[in-house]
Amino acid sequence: MPDLILAIDQGTTSSRAIVFDAKLKPLGSNQKEFRQFYPKSGWVEHDPEEIWSSVLTVCKAALRKAKAKPHAVKAIGITNQRETVVIWDRKTGKPIHKAIVWQDRRTAGICEQLKAEGYERQFTEKTGLLLDPYFSGTKIKWLLDTVKGARAKAEKGELAFGTIDTFLIWRLTGGKVHATDATNASRTLLYNIHAGEWDQALLRILDVPASLLPEVKDCAADFGSTDARLLGSAIPICGVAGDQQAATVGQACFEPGMMKSTYGTGCFALLNTGHTAVASQNRLLTTVAYQLDGKRTYALEGAIFIAGAAVQWLRDGLKLVKSASESGALAKSADPNQQVYLVPAFVGLGAPYWNPQARGALFGLTRGTTNKELAQATLEAVCYQTRDLLEAMQKDWGSQGKTILRVDGGMTASDWTMQRLADILDAPVDRPQVLETTALGAAYLAGHQAGLLPKPSVFAKTWKRETRFVPKMKADVREAKYDGWKDAVRKLLA
Repeated sequence: MPDLILAIDQGTTSSRAIVFDAKLKPLGSNQKEFRQFYPKSGWVEHDPEEIWSSVLTVCKAALRKAKAKPHAVKAIGITNQRETVVIWDRKTGKPIHKAIVWQDRRTAGICEQLKAEGYERQFTEKTGLLLDPYFSGTKIKWLLDTVKGARAKAEKGELAFGTIDTFLIWRLTGGKVHATDATNASRTLLYNIHAGEWDQALLRILDVPASLLPEVKDCAADFGSTDARLLGSAIPICGVAGDQQAATVGQACFEPGMMKSTYGTGCFALLNTGHTAVASQNRLLTTVAYQLDGKRTYALEGAIFIAGAAVQWLRDGLKLVKSASESGALAKSADPNQQVYLVPAFVGLGAPYWNPQARGALFGLTRGTTNKELAQATLEAVCYQTRDLLEAMQKDWGSQGKTILRVDGGMTASDWTMQRLADILDAPVDRPQVLETTALGAAYLAGHQAGLLPKPSVFAKTWKRETRFVPKMKADVREAKYDGWKDAVRKLLA
């Protein structure tokens, strides 16, 4: 049997595994959803044991579907939902609490207190992040302060912290390896992205013992081998990256100025800025795009919290469509004379506004408004928010010719939405042949480390475009529509 790579894609609502051959052709996959817990308004939790069980299940099922022998798998790559926090007992391996998910807002008060005490500038300068409940650091502090006996155990070195990648590595290696990669570390509020190390001053501010933290490695590195009893063979874990960074790798955005945007539950856009960590003046994040051979490549990142989730709201909340795929056809037949705007601030507004208190609103409704106009407003909201991010990025990075956006994620299957995105951005939008870019990125990192795949510049040549959407909308129409969006956001924030 030829050499194989197993990619684990552990997401917010499901776990997935894909078996690739050494040319990155998918041979078999499996996916399994798991439960979401909402113990209080704004709180979101996962059961780490259920995540672990789901990962094992999909790995075994993907191997069966690919008709692959475990010993033929030469490398495992892991990509994961970022910022979600697990703390567990080093002796037993048991979590001390459910995982606190990236969407969770329970630490808003901690963030506000830190801002009031004047700490945000220090965090931003060192980590590239803002003080927001989105990131891991304040979640760690909450767990240590809230779970009975946790802080005392942590100070004795008896507990371990990890984002989901770290928890999976620990479990897969039978507790032998406690490690993460630079991309996941860069989302914790604890990692100095310039020095490439955990920052002692930030640890003191958040009162987090250094003994909790994993070792930080390159994205392509030796993360140990799996316990042979789990999958039938001891398989090296060779690649790790947070989901948005893995998608950046999968989209082969290796050159400064290249940009990818993933449209899933939310939307996350990353602009490669090379070896320069660009400090945003426009409320974007500075993050590690990937780290190879000890060299960090940075990105500017914009996060939109609601993208595909707004289409799910049309389907499940308002019941205006039976399936998400209907929304594009409805939008196409909307009345062009109506200008309806949805600002989907269902869980606040992300970049570049960062307003967690904002809530969603519809503007421009008339007696003639139907499900067609609401569908169009929902899809256009994603386009307008992407332009918000692109304009902020261009202000920070400098506009160096036309940006070409590489897209992936579920929403990109809609031709109407991608054409409208190109129209609103006034820029080409490229949809790749392979849409599973997150798992592909993890597989590439693992295969590269294992010696199965070439260096990034050679891998980049294998990227293939399926469709390029070019702008067709008249400039005056585009600007009038975008002005209407900005006016809607101003009214909402007021």
